[in-house]
Amino acid sequence: MFDLSSVDLLDLFTRELKLCKLREGEHVVVLAEPASRGDYVAAAFGAAKACGAHVIAATVPGGSPAPLPSTHTGAGPGLVSVLEDTTAQDLLKSADLVVDLTQEGFIHAPVQQEILGAGTRILFVCDAPDVLARNLPSASDKADVLSGVALLDRASQMRVTSAAGTDLTVQLAGSRPEFQCGFADDPGRWDHWPSTMVLCWPEISDGVIVLAEGDILLPFKEYVREPVTLHVAGGHIEKVTGGADAHLLDTFFDDAADEWARSLSHLGWGLMRSADWFATAMYGKGDLMGMDARAFAGNFLWSTGPHPVLGRESYAHLDIAMRGCTVSVDGTDVVRAGRLVELHQEA
Repeated sequence: MFDLSSVDLLDLFTRELKLCKLREGEHVVVLAEPASRGDYVAAAFGAAKACGAHVIAATVPGGSPAPLPSTHTGAGPGLVSVLEDTTAQDLLKSADLVVDLTQEGFIHAPVQQEILGAGTRILFVCDAPDVLARNLPSASDKADVLSGVALLDRASQMRVTSAAGTDLTVQLAGSRPEFQCGFADDPGRWDHWPSTMVLCWPEISDGVIVLAEGDILLPFKEYVREPVTLHVAGGHIEKVTGGADAHLLDTFFDDAADEWARSLSHLGWGLMRSADWFATAMYGKGDLMGMDARAFAGNFLWSTGPHPVLGRESYAHLDIAMRGCTVSVDGTDVVRAGRLVELHQEA
């Protein structure tokens, strides 16, 4: 029997690489490790060829420097085989586009910034095929997230509240607003398919974050079962109270033996309207990164651990996605009670 799923994947990857503005004659490196999906390697390779690009598929040894299980955590520590091999790094720097099909990616590895500094654009892909298909981005997604970035850029403060009791004030000075739109179309740009979100890297946040039942803890890929209250001062989590989920978080922070484990990292909101909040419950933990939760339209996403603006390197990276929050930037609501606000109408 013919495996026609490969036809769908080739079509998906071709459409995605066109969004990345891959041009005839450009050079593409498809980066994989032995645990990467072979059908993704083939689809990316074929899509690059279909776009008229020169393409190399490079498989490097697996193995992460992070002392964590590798189950698509989102920590992005990279592979030791690339981090310690300048020949591999030079290959990536020489490409116009790298399609990163490794298990964890390199987002929080400093070497990625060196590769991007060479003008290479990087697209990270690791979620399940139907997740990619359902959340295939459109060109207009970039304009949507850039509106949010512009708002953060000129603002001084973000406030996050919720009916559950969250009340967090975030100082935006120097927070370097960023975005993900699901495709990497500019030189020196990294992006993640699928994703549509606005984020920033503040230093100072103060207040209370209250996780409600049904919020999502990543990379555990578990739903909160009972409320958790986190007391934040100066960008650091000083106390965690609640039941079993609070104990889980507190134990994670302690076991990490990492000075930045309790420090807030990036904060922002999702704009991916095709995302499904319940996708986390429908797949095995090794089958997806959890971008439906991270980029869900109208969520509030906050993280702990690594912080490139402040030079903090850390493997203790949690992403926590919350529903039902109101996110306000200098008095302008971008999310209201968990519902995305159209900035072009109300900013």
